[in-house]
Amino acid sequence: MSTAVSAHHPPTRLRVAGSALAALGGVALAVQGRINGQLGHQLHDGLFAALVSFSVGSVLLLAAAPILPNARAGFGRLRKALRDQALRPWQMLGGASGAFLVTTQGVTVSFLGVAVFTVAVVAGQIVCSLPVDRAGLGPGGPQPITLPRAAGALLAVIAVIISVSDHGAVTASGGLWWAVLPAVAGCGLAWQGAMNGRVRAAADDVVVPTVVNFLVGTAALLVAAVVDVIIRGWPAGPPGQWWLYIGGALGICAIMTAVAAVRVTGVLLLGMSSVAGQLIGAVLLDVFVPAAGGLSVTTLIGIALTMVAVGIAAIRVGGR
Repeated sequence: MSTAVSAHHPPTRLRVAGSALAALGGVALAVQGRINGQLGHQLHDGLFAALVSFSVGSVLLLAAAPILPNARAGFGRLRKALRDQALRPWQMLGGASGAFLVTTQGVTVSFLGVAVFTVAVVAGQIVCSLPVDRAGLGPGGPQPITLPRAAGALLAVIAVIISVSDHGAVTASGGLWWAVLPAVAGCGLAWQGAMNGRVRAAADDVVVPTVVNFLVGTAALLVAAVVDVIIRGWPAGPPGQWWLYIGGALGICAIMTAVAAVRVTGVLLLGMSSVAGQLIGAVLLDVFVPAAGGLSVTTLIGIALTMVAVGIAAIRVGGR
C-alpha cells in the first residue's frame, strides 16, 4: 500500500526538484522558439525550419545513444515492454506533437512574437493538462482535478495574459488568429509529456524516450516536407549563421528534462514549471538579446504570478 502511495504521491522535495528541472527545459524551449522562428523567417518556410531542428537533434542522439550503456539497456527494456504489450505502439508517437510545435515556431514566431506565441502555447498546454492528468495518461497514474490544481492553472493563464497585455500590435492587425496554431501545439505538449513519460517508465532511461521522440518527429516532418515541396517548391537557401542550427540541441534539453520530471510532477505541474522557465527565458532573451518591445513591467508581473501559480498547483489536498 505504501509503495503505491509513494509512486503516485512523490515526496515534496522530489516534486520541487522535478519542477526546477522542467523549468530549465522551459528556458531551452524559449530560446529554441526564438532561433527556429528566425530560421523559418530566413528560409521562408517554417516546416523546413522544423525539419532542420529535428534532424540535427536526431543526428546528435543517434551518435550518442550507442555509446551509453544505460541507453542500450533501455532500448532492450523498451522492446520487451512492446512485446509484452506493457507499452502500446501509439504511446510512442509523442514526437509528432513536438514536430507540430516546432513547425508552429517557424511559421508564427517571426510575426506573432515570442510573447504572443508563448501565451497561446501556455493556454493550450494548461487547459489540456488537467484532463490528461485526470485520465491517467502519464506514468504517474490518474491525478484528480483538485481546487489548488485548477486555481493554479487559472492563475497561470491570467499571468501569461498579463505578461503580454502591452503587446497589442498583433491583436490590432488581426494576426492573432494565427495564435490558434501554437494553442493547438500547446495542447499537444500536454499529451506529448504524458506519452514520453510512459516510454521513459518502460525503458527506465531518459535518453531512450528522447531518441524515440526525435525520430518520430523527424519522420513526420519528412513526409510533410515532401508534400510541401510538391505544392510550394524548395525553400530559400540555408542561412550562414551557425547559431540558427542549434534548435535541435535545445530541443533535446527540453525533452530530456520533461521526461525526467513528469514521473514525479504529473503533467499539469510539469507544464506549469515549463511555463515558468519559458517566461524566465524570455526575460533573459530581452536582457541579453533585445528584441522589439524590450522587457516590460507587465512581463515581470506575469513571471511572478506564474511562480505563485506553480506553487499553488503543487499543493496536495490533505498533505503539505
